Amino acid sequence: MRHIFVILLFLVSARVSAEDVDSENSSWTFSLQFENDLFGDTDQNYTNGIKLSLVSSDLTEFRDTDRFRPWTVWWANNLPFVNDEIGNDNLQRNINFSLGQKIFTPQNIQETDLISTDRPYGGWLYFGTGFHTKTKKRLDSLELQIGIVGPYSLAEDTQNFVHKVRDILTAKGWDNQLDNEPAFAVIYEQKRRFRPKNFHERWGYDVIAHAGGAIGTVYTYGNLGAEARIGWNIPADFGTSLIRPGGDTNAPIDSSDPRLSKRQNFSVHAFAAVTGRLVLRDIFLDGNTFSDSHNVEKNYLVGDLILGASAIYEGIKVSYAQVFRTREFAEQKDSHNFGSISISFTF
Repeated sequence: MRHIFVILLFLVSARVSAEDVDSENSSWTFSLQFENDLFGDTDQNYTNGIKLSLVSSDLTEFRDTDRFRPWTVWWANNLPFVNDEIGNDNLQRNINFSLGQKIFTPQNIQETDLISTDRPYGGWLYFGTGFHTKTKKRLDSLELQIGIVGPYSLAEDTQNFVHKVRDILTAKGWDNQLDNEPAFAVIYEQKRRFRPKNFHERWGYDVIAHAGGAIGTVYTYGNLGAEARIGWNIPADFGTSLIRPGGDTNAPIDSSDPRLSKRQNFSVHAFAAVTGRLVLRDIFLDGNTFSDSHNVEKNYLVGDLILGASAIYEGIKVSYAQVFRTREFAEQKDSHNFGSISISFTF
């Protein structure tokens, strides 16, 4: 919590001009992610998600007291991960900001009464901010998400508005959704990128492993997984992630990335990923933290299989993934799948 608070103060107090930053480390990356189970021809469970995020340029020179206020430097020097010299190859530090919403519903959205054997209606509207420390091989992310669960999350309004626009039946059971509750989660994740191997000209592959966890009133879990990529001119970043904590992976690492390269500005590749979570708490299954509400018996182990493709042209990266998720609670009838679209712009 202190770590994230100081990040915000750091931004307010910093005095940095654009010309002070090396050109290849001065880029910002904006991302829009959209996920929906309409790509799986269903309307249930995790049914919709949207996220906007922004990753800053390199802030490695934060220790320079000639450019930053001394008290800011003092606090920053005491933050976790910031001073870990995780490598000597172009160490970078970035701040990220995000705004997102997730929507969850039972399978039968036309039933007005509470369905005790299915997951609760629920929504999560949140703001996130975090700190990234990275090299070409490793990314450490520490993030705080704060927001609201319940009617104030606007999940009912969002879902029914979209259904009306698409001229399909609106959900009838939102009166049974989780109660309003302020909520938070603190997340840490580390990613390890094995250097890409080229087997013919710019055709190559790489593997990115990740491990981490979260603690909070929204969710508490540990996770572990890996992603493999193969294609032409694979980007120098940490893969393609879903809308999830610690998932801002689109920002390029260095000038070898097609978005920053002046010679090779095109890339296309396919990817496959697997990830597993040990879930100790999920408010959208366990119910409200501070009041009695509908809940179901969750499964502690949940896994995802992710298959997709990504393309880059100049500063734009577009990715699509199909996600196959195992059952998340005991009485869930089937596994679930949904599509994930990510569009990012590096400038």
